Amino acid sequence: MIKKLDKLVFRAFIGPFIITFIIALFILMMQNLWKYIDDLVGKDLDFFTICKFLWYASATLLILAIPIAILISSIMTFGNLGESFELVAIKSSGISLLRFMRPLIIFSVFLSLISFFFANNVIPVANLQFKTLYYDIAYKKPALDLKQGRFYTQIPGYAIKVGKKDKDQKTIHNVIIYESQNTLQDNSIVAEKGIMSISADKKYLEFTLQNGYRYQERGNAYDTTTEFIQVGFKEYKKLFDLSSLQMKNTSDTLFKNDSKMLSLRQLNHNLDSLKKVEDSFERKLKKEIAVSLKYSHVADSAWNKAALPSKKVTQFSDLLPDSARTTVYNQAVSLLSSLKNTFQFSGADWENKKTEIRYSKLEWHRKFSFSMACIVLFFIGAPLGSIIRKGGLGMPLVVAIIFFILFHLLTIFGEKFAKENVTSPFFGMWMAVMVLIPVGAFLTYKAMHDSQLFNKEFYHRMLKRTGQLVQPIVKRFRRTKSIG
Repeated sequence: MIKKLDKLVFRAFIGPFIITFIIALFILMMQNLWKYIDDLVGKDLDFFTICKFLWYASATLLILAIPIAILISSIMTFGNLGESFELVAIKSSGISLLRFMRPLIIFSVFLSLISFFFANNVIPVANLQFKTLYYDIAYKKPALDLKQGRFYTQIPGYAIKVGKKDKDQKTIHNVIIYESQNTLQDNSIVAEKGIMSISADKKYLEFTLQNGYRYQERGNAYDTTTEFIQVGFKEYKKLFDLSSLQMKNTSDTLFKNDSKMLSLRQLNHNLDSLKKVEDSFERKLKKEIAVSLKYSHVADSAWNKAALPSKKVTQFSDLLPDSARTTVYNQAVSLLSSLKNTFQFSGADWENKKTEIRYSKLEWHRKFSFSMACIVLFFIGAPLGSIIRKGGLGMPLVVAIIFFILFHLLTIFGEKFAKENVTSPFFGMWMAVMVLIPVGAFLTYKAMHDSQLFNKEFYHRMLKRTGQLVQPIVKRFRRTKSIG
């Protein structure tokens, strides 16, 4: 009997989970694509590059899609079972809600472990590949697009203007080309018409120009006796190197030290290294100061207690002769300026190290907190479904979205507070989980005791009963007021 119930609840859960997971991942992917759409449009990217971009982006969004799918599918599953009174029949047979939830609790723990595995092993690699690919795409220049009546300046060293293009997109008229490679002035080419074509490997743009002139100035840039050359031509071929428009293949070692690209073991090693730097920082600063303050270890002298026969000594400058006073002051100001720069540079370096430590701790806690969120959101979704007792995509979906928005906002706020050093990295990344754990415990308790938390009739009866209790008091108050 128990095994049949386990199969029943698991089969009821797995279908909605797969569907909601795919939908959630697709929505998050489209949101991510819309975020980077400005960097993708107009770059003439091939289909394989776009697929790689989406693949790496989807891997990073996986640990966010799993908690959403668990929350929505658990509400839908237990809502459907409650609406069809199957949940009531199971409880009436003496089986508790927690026992009925046991197979899905085990499955949620399994999904939590999968989420941690992806966060620790797959997502750092995906983040590294995504960052490298996005860097290449972002710095790739727009695809070749010569428009009529406008100068095209994306090819380094050239500005090209085409007066008119025929329908074949190859024949061009009133062509002007400025070459900015000359130190004297821009050389230029003017032609009535020409044929435009791109080489088979797409590395060169070829202009076969007809009936035009080439203007050039030769000589020394610092000499006024330069030579101006005008050459007429009936046909002239000009090649443009398009290598600058091609996408570069940047090495992924450029971003490998980013905390988001590190696994748990690498983060631990990174944190140990940074803590060693923290321990040696004070000793390093003392050594740098000791170079300037050579007598800082010597006890202060008793010059202020001394007294000269001619006058009383009240300050250090009284011990200096007038001829040396300006020199000593200038050297003191120079020394203080040097010390100030040392402290400023050391302080900036120290702040960078603390920020790096904070970001590494954030990523360390993120791997565990998002995995734990799978279990916490299940203990919110399953009791909510059994309390609401509504299936489908109506009320359950609305409630699930509200709780997920709460979880997402708390995660964003906590991460932002931790990055700005308002809170610790631990509290910042675990804030959402710590807030939702009491909510899950409360909802589970209410569901186990057949709470009418979302029953409209319960609140209607409670308001009616409250009105009946308040009505005699109101009547007595009105009677007392009329007598007075």
